[in-house]
Amino acid sequence: MTQNDNTKSGVLTDNMLRELANMGKINAQTKIEDNQFQPASLDLRLGDFAYRMRASFLPGVGKSVEERLKDEDIVLHKLDLKNGAVLETGCVYLAPLQEFIDLPQNIEGITNPKSSTGRIDVFVRVINDGATAFDRVRKGYHGPLWVEICPRTFSVLLQSGERLAQLRLKQNSPPTIKKMDLALDLDPASIGEIVGFRARRHAPLLDLKNIGLHNPRKYFEPLYAPDKKLVLDPGEFYILASQAGLIIEKHLAAEMVATAEDLGEFRAHYAGFFDPGFGPNESQSGARGVLEVRGRDVPFVIEHGQPVARLVYEELAGVPDKYYGQSNNNYQGQGLKLSKLFSAW
Repeated sequence: MTQNDNTKSGVLTDNMLRELANMGKINAQTKIEDNQFQPASLDLRLGDFAYRMRASFLPGVGKSVEERLKDEDIVLHKLDLKNGAVLETGCVYLAPLQEFIDLPQNIEGITNPKSSTGRIDVFVRVINDGATAFDRVRKGYHGPLWVEICPRTFSVLLQSGERLAQLRLKQNSPPTIKKMDLALDLDPASIGEIVGFRARRHAPLLDLKNIGLHNPRKYFEPLYAPDKKLVLDPGEFYILASQAGLIIEKHLAAEMVATAEDLGEFRAHYAGFFDPGFGPNESQSGARGVLEVRGRDVPFVIEHGQPVARLVYEELAGVPDKYYGQSNNNYQGQGLKLSKLFSAW
């Protein structure tokens, strides 16, 4: 790989992230594993413990996370994650991440939950020292990263090393190339008889290390829409899908915004990164965007073809070594698909 061109604007690719790691600009308590590097992002790993919090917080300018944790009114107790611990529904936890960073002055970061995290309704946000906003890492930041975890529907069993969030680094403030709204598919003729899933309350514990071993029927109920409509109930969690045809071009990276106020009375998509190359398998013309949707304050009717989420595209700063789908990625060519934690419906 040639040395990173520091003058170019764009999202850093896998080889550029490796270069920063080799320079010590991305470091970790344990060796960074090769499969943490995605085409345009880096998976982040949980540390060895977590705090059960009384409330969420941001450290604020000039204050470290460690300083704020000394406030006895914020921390309730500490959990050991080395052998696994249960994080309960409706509770807020804060855990250190194994990775820490020393960013150059022209590079900033953005974080997001991984797709498998968002699809089980675990609300995840990353903070750092001096932060005044969640999921944003300022240019030139030097220090640790922490992750706030709030299981919304299912209690989860977590261990150190689990990957709940991912980091994307951007060089020289890349501009938005384009924006695109994703339209909802509720047509049984195109998506199938089951048009979505609604999470069940009081479901069994989810063990995040048991990939593909959970019975989805214990956690979700299927949704049908013979009239191509659904009513979202306030506070309920849904898995829905966009119409087919989504392809992320190989020179671009995309982020699905967490909410777009003008699109409806719901929050769409907790997890938001789409790597270059995401889209079809060989026999397909495109993939679907799977939408993690939570109803907000009032019941809301959604209809087939309605815009429900927005993609924001940015240029890459280089050419990745691998594109999405070249390493047996779980969601390439996806249709209406639950998290990889579940067996087939």
